Amino acid sequence: MRVLVTGGAGFIGSNVVDRYIAEGHQVSIIDNLSTGRPQNINPQATFYEVDITDREAVEDACDREKPQVINHHAAQMDVRKSVADPGFDAGTNIIGSLYLIEAGLKSGCEKIIYISSGGAIYGEPDSIPANEDCSIHPISHYGVSKFTVEKYLWLYNYNDGLKYTVLRYANVYGPRQRPDGEAGVTAIFSGMMLRGQQPTIFGPGDNTRDYVFVRDVVQANVLALTGGDNEALNIGTGVQTSDQQVYDTIAAATGFDSPPIYGEARKGDIKHTALDCSKAKRVLGWEPGYNFAEGVAQAVEYNRKHLAD
Repeated sequence: MRVLVTGGAGFIGSNVVDRYIAEGHQVSIIDNLSTGRPQNINPQATFYEVDITDREAVEDACDREKPQVINHHAAQMDVRKSVADPGFDAGTNIIGSLYLIEAGLKSGCEKIIYISSGGAIYGEPDSIPANEDCSIHPISHYGVSKFTVEKYLWLYNYNDGLKYTVLRYANVYGPRQRPDGEAGVTAIFSGMMLRGQQPTIFGPGDNTRDYVFVRDVVQANVLALTGGDNEALNIGTGVQTSDQQVYDTIAAATGFDSPPIYGEARKGDIKHTALDCSKAKRVLGWEPGYNFAEGVAQAVEYNRKHLAD
């Protein structure tokens, strides 16, 4: 199968690319390398250093590759940046996605796997764990932009027959997540602890998130190539893990023995969330295989080896 992966030099996207290639697919990558890394690019993939907001370049890449499936990971993913600069967030996440969808249609694409956010689009969910029928009330511009593209995909399916699968990720962590990034608390905390620096928890440490290991997420992307047509699916664990528990688990894995700094809570941050993933199990046959401590151990070991990269 010919698959185009946007964001394929990034943390999650590059792991997906590697697995697709291992499965025998012909893979191409679009990435502007703003957060992706050249060393993450699989040498067996065709690489285009392209920003998804560059309409002509996106159309050219799609015309050259003629992907059967587009796996769309590229995004502005920092909640705080979206609040500070909502126009930039919308320009990347909404307009860039529309350019990609249109270019895919013109080149004969049959399906788009779209990466949304189960941690952002539900806002403070009606119930925990949140299922796909929960009310959509995002409390950040990022959440609004991600859900907007979901509705556009429904529209393109209705008008043009373009198939899609939406994967609503929980908080993904694991090898290749950048410890110097603005998002990804497990990587940030582990990177700081490995350097002997004291991380900050924003708020008292009782906020909870659902953390899903990247290898489990990759498996969902493999299954979505041929399953889950025209469905939105949560990809998480259903387990609430507090900021304090994240800190303590990473401290244990790194051998760090200092307490955190506690800062003020941040605007746009959700207090509590976790995802009900029973639909993904029913529709895709997917379920998570790693618990948080197991995943953190692998992530810390990777960061220990690659801290200077």
